[in-house]
Amino acid sequence: MKTDHLLIIRFSAQGEVAMLVPVVSSLARQYPDLRITVLSRPFARVFFDELAPNVGFMEADLQGEYRGVKGLNALYRRLIAKNFTAIADMHDTLSSKYLRMRFKMSRYRVEHINRHVAERQKLTAQNNKKLRQLSTAFDNYTDVLVRLGYPVELDFQSVFPATGGNLRLVSEEIGEKKIFQQWIGIAPFAIYKEKVYPPEKMEQVVAEIIRRHPSCRVLLFGRTEAEQKVLDSWCARYKECTNASALLGSIDQELIVMSHLDVMLCMDSVNMHLAALTGIRIVSVWGATHPYAGFLGYNQRMSDVVQADMSCRPCSVFGNTPCLRGDNACMAAIDPITIADSVERVLNELPVQTGV
Repeated sequence: MKTDHLLIIRFSAQGEVAMLVPVVSSLARQYPDLRITVLSRPFARVFFDELAPNVGFMEADLQGEYRGVKGLNALYRRLIAKNFTAIADMHDTLSSKYLRMRFKMSRYRVEHINRHVAERQKLTAQNNKKLRQLSTAFDNYTDVLVRLGYPVELDFQSVFPATGGNLRLVSEEIGEKKIFQQWIGIAPFAIYKEKVYPPEKMEQVVAEIIRRHPSCRVLLFGRTEAEQKVLDSWCARYKECTNASALLGSIDQELIVMSHLDVMLCMDSVNMHLAALTGIRIVSVWGATHPYAGFLGYNQRMSDVVQADMSCRPCSVFGNTPCLRGDNACMAAIDPITIADSVERVLNELPVQTGV
């Protein structure tokens, strides 16, 4: 009897690929006899390589080896050698559409994601805006699987055991977490400025959190050179701060540290989705975008979302639309104390830790 072999395609940014992890993990656990291969960009290997025994990963550099139609044809020839029985296009862009067409011509079972473009346009419209919750990315992913005959219930908790990742695998400067100490993660940046809370105001949040919790440790996350300079300046002014990203060499190491946080404070960004994979609580700050578009982190709560009530927002699904007002008021209008209060509420709701 031929074993079913499902190909899942998703070429996109880290955050959207990370949102696929809970779906693939749940699918693999509920269909242990199903072989699953995820096709994505090289960076995504860390998400899927050890996710489950029946999950494999194939990387494809669409800007290099598999660029253009010639490259996609070469990729298709490589794929058909894997004897897939069904194709799930979780991206629906030019590259995945082309591959989908080739598979359909060869009479494979193929389904693709519904990105609900019309509904998203109504959500971000400046006139006659329809402000309502749309299908989440997780709903859209699982809907594809249902149409392929693999209904799945999302039961994913974390990429780590309940005790978290092994801190001995990261820099010694991170160290072990003391039982009395709260670890608070802060990832204050995003790829688009319309999704970033003003750094000078975020520093006020940092100062207020430290004032309330003088024994806490604040672990900062950022990637670019400019972001690192801001984080280093905070570390110079607040001894409780550690520039975690400067000490960590990979996504998997960042995930390990995130799994030990009591709470993560972040934007609508890749760090929100990475932290969500570790099962921790996240306070997320939203500006141009809105959770109603369907991209809130996995298993996160709307009560942990901080956002300003403004008639113009959301103005963008992904945050890549320049502010129509020109002042990013949707972020600037949020009081730093409001954010600090949200972090405080989450900390107060966590179970009390006991031990030596």
